[in-house]
Amino acid sequence: MYEKTVGRAIQFLMASQSDDGSLSSQVGIGPTALAALGLLRSGRTADDPRVAKALKYLEEYTQESGGVHAPGSRISTYETCIALVCFQEANRDGRFDKIIREAEKFIRSGQWEESKGKDRSDPAYGGAGYGGKSRPDLSNTAFFIEALKSCGAGADDPAIQNALVFVSRCQNLESEHNTTPFAAKVNDGGFYYTCVLERQDEQRQTTDGGLRSYGSMTYSGLKSMIYAGLTKDDRRLQAAVDWIHKNYGVNSNPGMGDAGLYYYYHTFAKALDVLGVDWIEDAQGVKHDWRRDLTEELARRQQEDGSWVNANTRWMEGDPHLATAFALLALSHCRPK
Repeated sequence: MYEKTVGRAIQFLMASQSDDGSLSSQVGIGPTALAALGLLRSGRTADDPRVAKALKYLEEYTQESGGVHAPGSRISTYETCIALVCFQEANRDGRFDKIIREAEKFIRSGQWEESKGKDRSDPAYGGAGYGGKSRPDLSNTAFFIEALKSCGAGADDPAIQNALVFVSRCQNLESEHNTTPFAAKVNDGGFYYTCVLERQDEQRQTTDGGLRSYGSMTYSGLKSMIYAGLTKDDRRLQAAVDWIHKNYGVNSNPGMGDAGLYYYYHTFAKALDVLGVDWIEDAQGVKHDWRRDLTEELARRQQEDGSWVNANTRWMEGDPHLATAFALLALSHCRPK
């Protein structure tokens, strides 16, 4: 089942590629970078003609600033982080060294910290946003940490430690690491999108102004904390894992229904792989082989043409290229043991 599901996804992405090497270029370079990364992590190499075309397309979007994004992009940090991880995955012979080096400088310059007039008392401190002056959020901060780690940054890297400050403030856990007014209102150990609020969001907030924990952010937070060096004896990590046990599932994005489902699958698989566990015990005490559960669920949801698409189009998952890229990346962590 696993090999067949992956093979069909690869064929769909390759058959869907435009002549210039892109996928869904109307929304930026993100889907192309994610799809190429998925192919690279599924056994293809940088010399595969389809992968090479995608990488060439991405190279054309390198900017003088070091960023890899469309000119004037409002999501320049997000796009550069994804492209950076993709180039790093493809960089077996050093051909992308310069792009990677300059892109790393670019994303580091976008972190909210002292150079941007923020100190540790500011809720935004340590976070990363989509780009420019956009507010920081956990999703982009997780991509930021992932990109730095792909470049060889260790847990003690100052940028990663600063990011941990922000990540900790996005956890529903009242502690010395999160003294925002949100932590005590839910206090379930899960994670939310951002502690820097610009507007009300009923789907993400409780009636008393708390911030709802949900699946994709909790797995993103867990992964980020592990990359930042937290171990299983840290209360923050323990609380996140406890939330995962209580909310385990692959038929929805816990707390968000089917919104962002394929992004959830990607973060679910990556985080549990990084955590180093093969089984998860759910709230009823049932133990699950999470790799098998996710593979079976993705096989069930796969379309005839090998793609995936979310009927809930929030966060662009109605785009089969994006949803399929996330699904393929998730499957790269589900190889049967």
